[in-house]
Amino acid sequence: MTDRLAFLLSRFDLQARVFHTGPLCQNIWFDAADGVGHLHLLRSGTLDIETGAARLLRIETPAMILYPAPTGHRMIPLGETGCDLVCATLDFGARTRNPLIRSLPGMVVIRLEDMPSLGTSLGLLFDEVMNPKCGRQALLDRLSEVVVIQTLRHVIDQGLVRDGVLAGLADARLCEAITAIHADPAQEWTLTDMAKRAGMSRARFAAHFRAVVGETPGAYLVRWRVSVAQTLLKEGRPLKLIAHLVGYANGSALTLSRFHVHQNVVNFLMKGERDGQEGTDIESAVHR
Repeated sequence: MTDRLAFLLSRFDLQARVFHTGPLCQNIWFDAADGVGHLHLLRSGTLDIETGAARLLRIETPAMILYPAPTGHRMIPLGETGCDLVCATLDFGARTRNPLIRSLPGMVVIRLEDMPSLGTSLGLLFDEVMNPKCGRQALLDRLSEVVVIQTLRHVIDQGLVRDGVLAGLADARLCEAITAIHADPAQEWTLTDMAKRAGMSRARFAAHFRAVVGETPGAYLVRWRVSVAQTLLKEGRPLKLIAHLVGYANGSALTLSRFHVHQNVVNFLMKGERDGQEGTDIESAVHR
């Protein structure tokens, strides 16, 4: 069986940091300016959530609330005893450049009873909350990361997203092509190569890919290479090595020219991130 998440998770460093466990008895605001996403696990009680201009959402049963990207939101516990929560910050790596974040809704709410696969992980996590031992913080953080990965599995298996890479990975044919691209961004991918991986004709593959993922196969390939290059740049890798790893380093003048274009895109996106902007207008960067 193809592991649809393996290369996405290996290219980006998912990190969780649990910062609250137990009762929440007063309103609390989480600022998008902090630059992190959030995972909230409601164990008991009733909670109102206010997210930007969206209508107030009331949650009355144990649930997982996931904000993949930095999002301002307010949590309002109801009742005399408030509610019982586990809260963690999340960093998916590459911030909004990570295809996972781009594919997920801004807010994901799933009742815990609808994800029985989380039973073991949540049992261990909640047990650690109630019975702290040595290494508690590290264990809570790792278990929270496990919960996020299991949630991504659930989203794919249940087809809960309508576009983006997770929708593509949920498609039996497209997932073969997408996982191949993820595994080897350095390959000289052509539309024919990708279509063969999916077992489809070029025309049918291109149309189906765009309908499901929301962009052309070529545009997704560029975005994936940009995301990988950005991560490697942050790790301090030299540009020549990055060029090789993302498919722009066979030595030809054409390839070097393409890599210069790629650098423009990477620099454009990184500047947008530093300035607190989305910076997703790839076409304008390509033609600079």
